[in-house]
Amino acid sequence: MQYEKMILKNGVRVILAPMRDTDTVTFLVMTGTGSRYETRSQNGIAHFLEHMFFKGTEKRPTKMDIAHELDAVGASFNAFTGKEYTGYYAKVVARHYSTAIDVIADLFLHSKLEQKEIDLERGAIIQEINMYEDMPMRRVSEIFEQQLYGDTPLGWDIAGPKENIHKFKRADFMRYMRRGYVSENVVVGVAGKFDPKRIRQEIEDRFLVLKEGKKPSFKKIAEKQKKSSVLVQYKKTDQTHFVVGVRTFDRYHKDRYVLAVLATILGGGMSSRLFMEIRENRGLAYSVHTGSEAYHDAGYMATQCGVEHKNLEEALRVVLDEYGKMAREEVSEKELSKAKEYIKGKMAMGLEGSDDIVEYLVSQEITRNEIVLPEEKARRIDAVNAKDILRLSKKIFISGQLNLTVIGPHTKSKTKKLEAVLTL
Repeated sequence: MQYEKMILKNGVRVILAPMRDTDTVTFLVMTGTGSRYETRSQNGIAHFLEHMFFKGTEKRPTKMDIAHELDAVGASFNAFTGKEYTGYYAKVVARHYSTAIDVIADLFLHSKLEQKEIDLERGAIIQEINMYEDMPMRRVSEIFEQQLYGDTPLGWDIAGPKENIHKFKRADFMRYMRRGYVSENVVVGVAGKFDPKRIRQEIEDRFLVLKEGKKPSFKKIAEKQKKSSVLVQYKKTDQTHFVVGVRTFDRYHKDRYVLAVLATILGGGMSSRLFMEIRENRGLAYSVHTGSEAYHDAGYMATQCGVEHKNLEEALRVVLDEYGKMAREEVSEKELSKAKEYIKGKMAMGLEGSDDIVEYLVSQEITRNEIVLPEEKARRIDAVNAKDILRLSKKIFISGQLNLTVIGPHTKSKTKKLEAVLTL
């Protein structure tokens, strides 16, 4: 993977990644601000703003003008909001890359944010919130983060509460943009088949108008936990969904590659310990997965599973048993090697398209201010050994430091039973 980085006079960072063996180009603009940069009264505005950028600009007055122009060149386009970033992109056949740049830059820099469109979009966002409420497999992960981080921006829902969605005005969006949509907090990326010289000029012509300013601050998390935690949300569902896990560390920690291998051994792939034991050997679940998440100042590793209601405690015990084994016994070289190759294989397959490449590069630049290339990541994964896995497991898998979130038709009395099970 090759790339070039340049910085415009106003501080906007630009990442260019030419790819010879593709006939597509993906243009991505990302700002390093998401829902954790909101106040309580603002919660949900980052996501709402993402929607509003597609509603019209001076050059393209209506949402149909934007959609029609991108559809006319067969573009794949969308946007996404996270807790620490927001991105807008379009992927097109290479010969139409100027259209992708022009449209995405236009909506990012010149959206009208008309009050009538804001009022119309409220209904769509409320329905999006309702949709996710009806998806317990997704919702349980969001509640798990609420459980870990409480009443802080990192613990709040990205979409925000409905009462906020009902009251946002144009002035609220403008105020939020003045703080976060500033030059030193924006990264522009292009990957695919293009002329680097020409594309540099096209980007400079558009993004030099972005207001100068520095990245805003956010409220940091104090990682404290004195005892294990259980949160049960009652909901009539056909399955009980649960997430159980532990706090780990931020995205800069030296053990992040050890954690990736550890999570893969536990629940990455169909031959992982938990997949084999919970699904194949016991038939308790269809889907079982262990993964990790890392933010600027916090992180966790967790296992998610969906089971028949009566099998919740049994499945939970299996997960905890495997956690305990990781902290008592070294993994074999065979299992360790398999996990490493799994990670490297998934990474390689996830970087085949121009959209994959540009998101990989830009997201690292926006969140870490540096780019670690896949070859270097693979080297660091290969350097992990069995003693590293055992050392980290002993550090994070401790009774009294576990967290469990459950969604299903369970009453409060279930909480006490689960607290008794939640031990290593």
